Amino acid sequence: MGYFEYKNINEIKFSGTYQMTATPGRDRIDRHILRVLQDDAQITNLDLSARVHLSPAACLRRVEKLKAEGVIKKTVALLEPAEVDMATLVIVGVVLDRSTPESFTDFEEAARGISGCLECHLVAGEFDYFLMLRIRDLERFNKLHAGEIIKLPGVRQIRTFFVLKEILSTTALPV
Repeated sequence: MGYFEYKNINEIKFSGTYQMTATPGRDRIDRHILRVLQDDAQITNLDLSARVHLSPAACLRRVEKLKAEGVIKKTVALLEPAEVDMATLVIVGVVLDRSTPESFTDFEEAARGISGCLECHLVAGEFDYFLMLRIRDLERFNKLHAGEIIKLPGVRQIRTFFVLKEILSTTALPV
Protein backbone atom coordinates (compact mmCIF):
# COMPACT_ATOMS: atom_id res chain seq x y z
CA MET A 1 0.00 0.00 0.00
CA GLY A 2 0.96 3.62 -0.01
CA TYR A 3 -0.18 7.03 0.97
CA PHE A 4 -0.95 10.38 -0.60
CA GLU A 5 1.14 13.48 0.20
CA TYR A 6 0.36 17.06 -0.70
CA LYS A 7 1.27 20.56 0.28
CA ASN A 8 -1.58 22.05 -1.64
CA ILE A 9 -4.44 20.47 -3.54
CA ASN A 10 -2.74 21.01 -6.92
CA GLU A 11 0.37 19.01 -5.98
CA ILE A 12 -0.90 15.60 -4.90
CA LYS A 13 1.77 12.89 -4.97
CA PHE A 14 1.26 9.18 -4.30
CA SER A 15 4.02 7.29 -2.50
CA GLY A 16 4.14 3.51 -2.47
CA THR A 17 2.66 0.83 -4.69
CA TYR A 18 -0.84 0.66 -6.06
CA GLN A 19 -2.51 -2.35 -7.62
CA MET A 20 -5.76 -2.05 -9.52
CA THR A 21 -8.22 -4.73 -8.56
CA ALA A 22 -11.47 -5.77 -10.20
CA THR A 23 -14.20 -4.08 -8.23
CA PRO A 24 -17.90 -3.77 -8.85
CA GLY A 25 -17.50 0.01 -9.08
CA ARG A 26 -16.00 1.15 -12.37
CA ASP A 27 -14.40 4.49 -13.05
CA ARG A 28 -16.05 7.15 -15.18
CA ILE A 29 -14.22 6.08 -18.36
CA ASP A 30 -15.11 2.38 -18.00
CA ARG A 31 -18.76 3.30 -17.43
CA HIS A 32 -18.70 5.55 -20.50
CA ILE A 33 -17.21 2.73 -22.58
CA LEU A 34 -19.89 0.35 -21.33
CA ARG A 35 -22.71 2.80 -22.13
CA VAL A 36 -21.44 3.33 -25.68
CA LEU A 37 -20.93 -0.41 -26.30
CA GLN A 38 -24.40 -1.23 -24.98
CA ASP A 39 -25.81 1.20 -27.50
CA ASP A 40 -23.62 0.05 -30.42
CA ALA A 41 -21.40 -3.00 -29.98
CA GLN A 42 -20.25 -2.75 -33.60
CA ILE A 43 -18.57 0.62 -33.11
CA THR A 44 -14.95 0.58 -34.20
CA ASN A 45 -12.27 0.96 -31.56
CA LEU A 46 -11.18 4.19 -33.25
CA ASP A 47 -14.69 5.68 -32.99
CA LEU A 48 -15.13 4.37 -29.45
CA SER A 49 -11.84 5.88 -28.34
CA ALA A 50 -12.90 9.26 -29.76
CA ARG A 51 -16.28 9.06 -27.98
CA VAL A 52 -14.68 8.30 -24.60
CA HIS A 53 -11.69 10.63 -25.09
CA LEU A 54 -8.92 8.01 -24.95
CA SER A 55 -6.20 6.95 -27.33
CA PRO A 56 -7.18 3.91 -29.42
CA ALA A 57 -4.57 1.76 -27.64
CA ALA A 58 -5.75 2.76 -24.15
CA CYS A 59 -9.37 2.25 -25.17
CA LEU A 60 -8.66 -1.23 -26.54
CA ARG A 61 -6.79 -2.17 -23.35
CA ARG A 62 -9.78 -1.12 -21.25
CA VAL A 63 -12.27 -3.03 -23.43
CA GLU A 64 -10.10 -6.16 -23.33
CA LYS A 65 -9.80 -5.83 -19.54
CA LEU A 66 -13.58 -5.50 -19.21
CA LYS A 67 -13.95 -8.66 -21.29
CA ALA A 68 -11.29 -10.56 -19.31
CA GLU A 69 -12.98 -9.61 -16.02
CA GLY A 70 -16.34 -10.85 -17.29
CA VAL A 71 -17.98 -7.41 -17.24
CA ILE A 72 -18.59 -7.75 -20.98
CA LYS A 73 -19.91 -11.31 -21.29
CA LYS A 74 -20.39 -11.46 -25.04
CA THR A 75 -21.40 -9.47 -28.08
CA VAL A 76 -24.66 -10.38 -29.79
CA ALA A 77 -27.04 -9.19 -32.51
CA LEU A 78 -30.48 -8.19 -31.24
CA LEU A 79 -33.17 -9.28 -33.65
CA GLU A 80 -36.48 -7.61 -34.37
CA PRO A 81 -38.95 -10.29 -33.17
CA ALA A 82 -41.65 -9.52 -35.77
CA GLU A 83 -39.10 -9.82 -38.59
CA VAL A 84 -38.29 -13.41 -37.56
CA ASP A 85 -41.92 -14.40 -36.95
CA MET A 86 -41.67 -14.31 -33.14
CA ALA A 87 -43.85 -11.29 -32.35
CA THR A 88 -45.80 -12.78 -29.43
CA LEU A 89 -44.32 -12.35 -25.97
CA VAL A 90 -45.67 -14.55 -23.18
CA ILE A 91 -44.83 -14.56 -19.49
CA VAL A 92 -45.58 -17.77 -17.64
CA GLY A 93 -45.79 -17.97 -13.85
CA VAL A 94 -45.00 -21.42 -12.50
CA VAL A 95 -45.70 -22.90 -9.07
CA LEU A 96 -43.94 -26.16 -8.22
CA ASP A 97 -45.57 -28.90 -6.17
CA ARG A 98 -42.67 -28.96 -3.70
CA SER A 99 -39.79 -26.69 -2.70
CA THR A 100 -36.72 -28.89 -2.54
CA PRO A 101 -33.30 -28.34 -4.08
CA GLU A 102 -33.87 -31.38 -6.30
CA SER A 103 -37.21 -30.12 -7.61
CA PHE A 104 -35.70 -26.71 -8.38
CA THR A 105 -32.74 -28.30 -10.18
CA ASP A 106 -34.97 -30.62 -12.20
CA PHE A 107 -37.25 -27.78 -13.24
CA GLU A 108 -34.38 -25.44 -14.14
CA GLU A 109 -32.66 -28.04 -16.30
CA ALA A 110 -35.90 -28.81 -18.15
CA ALA A 111 -36.77 -25.10 -18.59
CA ARG A 112 -33.50 -24.55 -20.46
CA GLY A 113 -34.84 -26.82 -23.19
CA ILE A 114 -38.16 -25.05 -23.81
CA SER A 115 -38.40 -23.79 -27.35
CA GLY A 116 -38.56 -19.99 -27.42
CA CYS A 117 -37.74 -19.54 -23.73
CA LEU A 118 -35.69 -16.36 -23.41
CA GLU A 119 -35.53 -16.12 -19.63
CA CYS A 120 -36.25 -18.20 -16.55
CA HIS A 121 -36.22 -16.56 -13.12
CA LEU A 122 -36.59 -18.07 -9.65
CA VAL A 123 -38.68 -15.56 -7.71
CA ALA A 124 -40.10 -14.99 -4.25
CA GLY A 125 -43.84 -14.56 -3.84
CA GLU A 126 -46.90 -16.20 -5.32
CA PHE A 127 -44.92 -18.06 -8.01
CA ASP A 128 -41.71 -20.04 -7.90
CA TYR A 129 -40.58 -19.15 -11.43
CA PHE A 130 -41.34 -16.79 -14.27
CA LEU A 131 -40.58 -17.83 -17.82
CA MET A 132 -40.41 -15.34 -20.66
CA LEU A 133 -41.23 -16.89 -24.02
CA ARG A 134 -41.04 -15.46 -27.52
CA ILE A 135 -43.33 -17.31 -29.93
CA ARG A 136 -45.04 -16.94 -33.29
CA ASP A 137 -48.68 -16.81 -32.18
CA LEU A 138 -51.39 -18.21 -29.91
CA GLU A 139 -51.55 -21.46 -31.86
CA ARG A 140 -47.83 -22.03 -31.32
CA PHE A 141 -48.26 -21.28 -27.61
CA ASN A 142 -51.05 -23.84 -27.31
CA LYS A 143 -48.78 -26.50 -28.81
CA LEU A 144 -45.89 -25.44 -26.59
CA HIS A 145 -48.14 -25.42 -23.51
CA ALA A 146 -49.53 -28.91 -24.19
CA GLY A 147 -46.28 -30.42 -25.42
CA GLU A 148 -43.63 -28.91 -23.16
CA ILE A 149 -44.70 -26.51 -20.43
CA ILE A 150 -47.22 -28.65 -18.53
CA LYS A 151 -44.79 -31.58 -18.76
CA LEU A 152 -42.05 -29.74 -16.91
CA PRO A 153 -41.02 -31.66 -13.77
CA GLY A 154 -42.74 -30.72 -10.53
CA VAL A 155 -45.22 -28.23 -11.99
CA ARG A 156 -48.35 -27.81 -9.89
CA GLN A 157 -49.80 -24.65 -11.41
CA ILE A 158 -49.20 -22.41 -14.41
CA ARG A 159 -50.54 -18.94 -15.08
CA THR A 160 -50.05 -17.39 -18.48
CA PHE A 161 -49.80 -13.68 -19.26
CA PHE A 162 -49.91 -12.56 -22.90
CA VAL A 163 -48.15 -9.25 -23.41
CA LEU A 164 -50.49 -6.83 -25.19
CA LYS A 165 -47.95 -4.04 -25.63
CA GLU A 166 -44.25 -3.81 -24.91
CA ILE A 167 -43.69 -0.47 -23.25
CA LEU A 168 -39.98 -0.93 -22.50
CA SER A 169 -37.63 -3.68 -23.56
CA THR A 170 -33.91 -3.12 -23.25
CA THR A 171 -30.74 -5.02 -22.60
CA ALA A 172 -28.81 -1.90 -21.56
CA LEU A 173 -27.87 -1.69 -17.89
CA PRO A 174 -27.75 1.78 -16.31
CA VAL A 175 -24.00 2.02 -15.73
